[in-house]
This record gives sequence, C-alpha cells and structure tokens, in this order.
Amino acid sequence: MNVSIFQSRMIIQTLQIVMAATAALTLAACETDSTGPAAAGAPKAPAASSSASSPKSEVQKPEPPKTQAAKPVAPAADPEPMTHARAARECWMRTEKGNPHEDLDKRADLVDKCIDEKLKAATAATPKT
Repeated sequence: MNVSIFQSRMIIQTLQIVMAATAALTLAACETDSTGPAAAGAPKAPAASSSASSPKSEVQKPEPPKTQAAKPVAPAADPEPMTHARAARECWMRTEKGNPHEDLDKRADLVDKCIDEKLKAATAATPKT
C-alpha cells in the first residue's frame, strides 16, 4: 500500500476541515438564555421608527412576529426531597450563573452557605411527626 505524500496531506487537510465543521456545528447548537456575558455585548436590533409619512409614499415591511420567552413554572410539588447533593447541585448552578467571574474559593464559600440555607429551609418546611 503505497500512499504518496500528496495524498497523505490531502487526507489530513480533509480531516481537519471535517473536525472544524463539526466543532462549528456543535458550538452553533449550544443554547443560550441571554443572561451570559456574551448577551450583554450582543448588538441590539434597531428600534422601528415611526414616521408620519403616508403609506403610499413608503413601502412598509411587515414586522416578524415577536417571540416570548417561556416563563418558569413554579414547582407545585417537588418530587425529589431536598438532599445535600441536590442542594449542592442547585447552589453551584445558581452561583455559576450569578457570579461566573468570581474567584473559585469565594464561589465555594457562597455555595456552602447556600447549601446550609437550603437544608435548613427544607427541614423547617417539612413537619416532623
């Protein structure tokens, strides 16, 4: 099996292109909730200007329908009891969204306090029989 250097380079370049396209598609599929630092620097859509000109002199384009974000539903009945692992998971997620650029040690302290608060609130909310 003799493969020339040219063919080897073509195979490597093709694989690099496929890998780059796969990475680009993977990143494009990521969902954002418009709360991260990238959302703050994103360009805003220009506001529609209201003009007093007659509709005959200017062609008006229809505006695309506005989408509304889904409102979070309040948990009616929590199927999973509050455990230390669940409290830790929820506190880390909240800290990651709220303070992504803060020092890791400070975030760990915040998470520890949050866990303690959640566990105290869970024991106070459940009546002991």
